[in-house]
Order: sequence, then C-alpha cells, then structure tokens
Amino acid sequence: MKKLIIILIFGTIFSSTMAQVTVDAIIAVVGKEIILQSDLDKAVIERTTMNQDVDDIETIRCAVLQELIYAKLMIHQADIDSIVISQEEVDNQIDARIQVWLQSVGGDPKIIEQHFGKTIEEIKNDMKEPMFNVLISERITASITDGITVTPSEVKSFFTRFNTDSMPVMPETYEYGHIVKTPPVSEVEIASIKAVLNEYRERVLKGEKFSMLARLYSDDPGSAPKGGVLGFVERGELYPEFEAVAFSLKPGEISQIVQTRAGYHIIQMIERKGDAINVAHILIQPKPSEDEQVKAITFLDSIKIVLTEKPIDFSEAAKIYSDDLSKNNGGWVVNKYSGSFKFDKESLDPTVYAVLSKLNEGEYSSSIPYVNDDGVLSYRILYMKTKTAQHNANLSEDYDIIKNAALEEKKQIAIEKWIVNKVKVTSIKISEKYKSCPFVTEWQIP
Repeated sequence: MKKLIIILIFGTIFSSTMAQVTVDAIIAVVGKEIILQSDLDKAVIERTTMNQDVDDIETIRCAVLQELIYAKLMIHQADIDSIVISQEEVDNQIDARIQVWLQSVGGDPKIIEQHFGKTIEEIKNDMKEPMFNVLISERITASITDGITVTPSEVKSFFTRFNTDSMPVMPETYEYGHIVKTPPVSEVEIASIKAVLNEYRERVLKGEKFSMLARLYSDDPGSAPKGGVLGFVERGELYPEFEAVAFSLKPGEISQIVQTRAGYHIIQMIERKGDAINVAHILIQPKPSEDEQVKAITFLDSIKIVLTEKPIDFSEAAKIYSDDLSKNNGGWVVNKYSGSFKFDKESLDPTVYAVLSKLNEGEYSSSIPYVNDDGVLSYRILYMKTKTAQHNANLSEDYDIIKNAALEEKKQIAIEKWIVNKVKVTSIKISEKYKSCPFVTEWQIP
C-alpha cells in the first residue's frame, strides 16, 4: 500500500496562475462532505505548479483526489467524535505561517503579496479552510497513533528487511562537547544601554514610529527587519521576564526596560487575541570590552593546556569551567534538528565543521568565537568525543535512527488500517470516472 500523505503542502496553494473552472460537478461524497470537480482541478494545478516534472497527470490527479478524500474523511470523523477546532486556533496557526514567510523575505509583506497576487488578508482568508483541515488531521492522527511504540525486536525485524545492497549509507557523524567562557559586561556598558533604550522610548512617546527605531537599532536579527514585530505568541514561548511584562501591556503601550538572557528590551503591545499576543520589541545586547574578550580567550587556552597535559573527564571539566547551560548535561552539544548528540556535516555550522573535521577523538580545539541561541557573544573550546566514518547503516551505530524509522512505519500502518476500517462504515461515493484510481482498491471503496 502506498504511503498516504496526511498533511497537505501549503507552499503553493495560492498560485497566481490558478486556472478558472467554468464547469463544476460533485465527484465524491464522504458522509455529508462533498468534493467538487473544481476542488480537484484547483489542487492539481497547485501540485503541478510546484512540480514541473510531471510525466503522468492522471497519476497526479488520483493522488490529489486521495488526499482530498482523506481530508474529508477526517472532517467526517471529527464531527462524529465531537472534535472542535476553534477559529482562534486556525488564525494563530495562519499568523505563525505568515510570520515565517515574512522572516524568509526580510519582513516585507509586499514581496509575498506580489508572489501570490493577493493581499495578506486575502491570503489569510484562502488559508482558513486548508489550515482547518490540517489541524483536524493532526488531532485525529495523534489519537490514532497515541501510545504506539516499538520494541527492540521490532526494530531488529524492521532493519533485517533491508537487503545489503539497499542498505542506506549514513554520513560521517560527530559527537562533541564544549567549554564556554562568556566575558562579563561592565556596569558602564549596561548603564549606557539603559540610557539609549530610555531615549528610544521617549522618542516613540513623542511621536516617532517604534517600528522604524527597531529596524535601525534592534540587535534581534529575526524581528528587526520586521520593525521588531514578533507575531502572535502564547505563554511559554518567550523569556519569562519578557512575558510577565508583555502580557500586562495594553494595545499601543510601551514597557519600561526589561532584562532577559538575550539582553535589554523595550516592548510595545500591538494586539491581543485571547491568550495570544502580538508585540514588537527593541533589543540591545551588551557587548564585552576587548580586554574582557582577551581574558576569556586566555582562560580557555590555559584550560586546554591543563586538560591536555593532565587528562580529566571532559564532563567534569565542563561542569567546573563552562559558563554554558550545557554543563548540566556533561557539556555535550545537542543537535536541535534531531534531539540527539550526533551531527553530520549538513547539521553543523560551517565554522564548527571546519574545526571538528580536523580533530581526532579525544582532542580539544583552540578557542573560537561563539554566539549562543540568545545572541550572547562568548568563546569556547570544542572536544571531540566520537567521529564515525561514513558507513552502511547498522544497529550498533545507528539504532536511534532505525528505531525512529520503524516507529514511523508502524504509525503509518495504524493510520492505513484506520482508514480501511472507517471506509467500511462511512458512506463514500466516487464518480465512475475516478474509480480506476489505485486508492479505490487499496481502501476497498465500493
């Protein structure tokens, strides 16, 4: 059975090349939900616009119709299970997508509007139905797969199904740790930052645009191009100190100075929707003096000499000497993409890869600059724990990766079984012209 695509692709759902459909008809009914010929035609155009190498349009048409029927089946089931997706949830997800798009184009909404040939508001309106369908699908899929796990014997069975010739090749990987030294910032520097932020606050109160000052002066690379706007966020997504102040503001109000791990901020409330807020901020990050930076580098160089001449356990050294929170997990660096300690070349910053690729296991690097996730300038030395050469996948070195693949397959099988069972008890009618599509037989649709 072919793997079912359960989350529709959004990247081109607003293609400006969308054809106008002049003749319409009902081509499928799922419970009380209908699919029109125009729905299918529109979705096929979107798919072919995204993929220029289309050899078999009928195969594409069947695949798209399968996705549309799946989405309607989910909606039908959600109605039976009394699953409710609020308009606020839909709007929040749409706002989040729009913010990601804006960030990718430097914060200029005109670029997005020109691409789709629509205003931001029109784009948001077009996204409402497909976003609702995605949220329904996610909710029901989660209920289907909740509690599914794989045992070691199932992982081994999954792995042994691969032929030697078809065994995936795993890239060279690295496990490494670091000891970080963050140069202190002088009280004079902090006082200067506070004075500047207070000046910006007064300028806004006198009529200058907060967004213009954020674009010119904020140290937040993500929000500065967007006038400091963060987009809608809920509690728990920002620094606690930042949230405590931001959620207390009224629309248009500007906060006093707020300190977080990232630096010093002033915040302007833009809009509030229920438990979500949209705020803008100006961030200034304290910068250590050159003398303090030199001291940090010298300190790390001396630590490297000590660790090289008198080897001690790296994790103990990190716990004693490192200023980074990673010292609490032994100093090991976590791959934010996979959640593991293993990195391949593609998941490493190029400057880090350049250093690690020259280290052997058990060796330390010289001190190098390091800007953490909060944007704070520090320095660090890297420690190479393991370096695994490119190899064919095997259970001893790649167990976690193979386990995740086995788990995803088991979840997919559960979803496919669920579909077949639901089809048996759901009234589904498909136009004769599409009954030759493979999924009709796979799902045992009469």
